[in-house]
Amino acid sequence: MTYEHNIKVMLTKEEIAEKVKEVGKKITDDFRGKDLLLIGVLKGSFVFMADLVRAIDLPVQIDFISAKSYFGTTSSGVVDVKLDTHLEFAGKTIMLVEDILDTGKTLSVLKQMLLTRGAADVKIVTFLDKPARRTIDINSDYSCYTIEDRFVVGYGLDYNEQYRNLDYVGEVIL
Repeated sequence: MTYEHNIKVMLTKEEIAEKVKEVGKKITDDFRGKDLLLIGVLKGSFVFMADLVRAIDLPVQIDFISAKSYFGTTSSGVVDVKLDTHLEFAGKTIMLVEDILDTGKTLSVLKQMLLTRGAADVKIVTFLDKPARRTIDINSDYSCYTIEDRFVVGYGLDYNEQYRNLDYVGEVIL
């Protein structure tokens, strides 16, 4: 495939697969015997979510929510929720599944929204954690990788809706 930007590979598909299995096992161990609802934050989490649910050896429910705060490489600071969850979750533990924890704004808003609407607890699992950009005091409960402040694509992450289909994670060289 030919793309508009140069992309430097950071994580191979093999490295990603191994780490997702590891995180799935940890979640399995921590939530054995409990009801768990995973809510993927669209669009970026869809690839990670698909692999993660297959790595969790428990009965789980899944749903999706769509929220966006990024346009290009910049966070707008405003979280726009376009699609809401459809499953009943009052009294349940929810695991928000996100591609990347960056500023923290989106996950903070979503977590508070779900708690206000009756979730017993909201945990966060992110594929990537980028603490250097955090502006909100929020952390993931589970994370595959912590990365430096780089703009990355692939494995569901995008740049203006491109590159989500890459089976690796790479840094966009602008």
